[in-house]
Amino acid sequence: MFEFGRDLRRLFDGHQADQDLGWLELIDVEVLRGEARRQTIDAGRTTCSRPHQAWLLAAALWREHARRSGAPDSLQQARLTALDARKAARNNGERAEAVMALAETMVLSFDLYGGPESLTRAQSLIQDLKGQTAQGASSARLAGIHAQVMTRLARTDQGDNLQAMAFLDQAVHELSRRSGPLLDAVKLDRASLTLLTGIEQRDARLLDQAGRELRDLVEACPSERRPLTRARALAMCGAGLSALATLADSAEALEQGRALFDAACDQFTADHSPMDWATVTLARSMSVPGATCLTPEADQGQVLDQLVATRTQLGLALADERLDGEVREAEANGDLLALDRLAARLRARLALDRPRPTAWAVDQIGLARIALARARLLDRSPGPVRLVLVEASAAARDEGALLIADRAEHLLGRVPETV
Repeated sequence: MFEFGRDLRRLFDGHQADQDLGWLELIDVEVLRGEARRQTIDAGRTTCSRPHQAWLLAAALWREHARRSGAPDSLQQARLTALDARKAARNNGERAEAVMALAETMVLSFDLYGGPESLTRAQSLIQDLKGQTAQGASSARLAGIHAQVMTRLARTDQGDNLQAMAFLDQAVHELSRRSGPLLDAVKLDRASLTLLTGIEQRDARLLDQAGRELRDLVEACPSERRPLTRARALAMCGAGLSALATLADSAEALEQGRALFDAACDQFTADHSPMDWATVTLARSMSVPGATCLTPEADQGQVLDQLVATRTQLGLALADERLDGEVREAEANGDLLALDRLAARLRARLALDRPRPTAWAVDQIGLARIALARARLLDRSPGPVRLVLVEASAAARDEGALLIADRAEHLLGRVPETV
């Protein structure tokens, strides 16, 4: 067993953290949290010989933990340690590294919670650095972060796919000189955007390009070295193939999509990277009817409870998935009282919590599910559920929360046109 802390410091020497920390994918998420805490303490010691680099390492560890666990306190720690790195900077180059760490934290905040204000803040930080960063690794890293921001803006009304694709192509070109996690993340973003555009436009050329990029990522990221990146690429392949199978009404392609999701699930356990596990699980259940990647040996109930409690986009989607199961059970039992209790719980939360737009949208989706179930049991109209779901989808899309918007639109597609 390697000596975790010592090896991390060795890798961080030479300003190559963004290149070398990909092997953190092999580390259990709880071990990662412990090392992030220890690194934060070490960085704050007066005896620390390189406080700037120590704070940057702490920020990188906290970001990775937040990305894999959804823990809001880890995201906050990532921001605070990046600010400490900026305070400890001794020159413009070190200051630029710290500001890029802050921008990466803003991008991660958007991924976890949505909200265009996070991207606006990241854009502001990037623009401040334009023309100030050195050539080489710092310039390439900035290009990669900028491309990530533009890709996410494309999910909102503030960006467009063509512009985002141009930034992604440029970032891949610059980052390709040195492989690392940021390059893989940008390639995943490019493949995802290409795949979505190809499906929307039914463009075989774009679909083929996305497939080749994802296959290259799978081959470049073996499970014994980069299991999470490999799983993300496999899951994206599965989602794309399942979408095409639905369009073409192909049972064979649907089965191939199922196999790709199964392969993604086999790369890691639920407690190794809860967010990745839940993402694959939800994508699989949305893409393949009746599918699940639950395994009896994993303590998934506890993992689900923890993720729902984060109130991230993914946590909210899991809460909606859980509510959907409760609604189905109540309907199957003809239990109107249970449906009333579920509706009362959602309304009470809406009244007391003053939720963010994404959380509001999820509760509206839940109320629509309940209204539809009651209507089927009582053989009467469910009311304006189509309007509710359209508004929920619009609110989620305004926040860049496509996962939630897709759930609203998926349910909308099951509402009879006469409603």
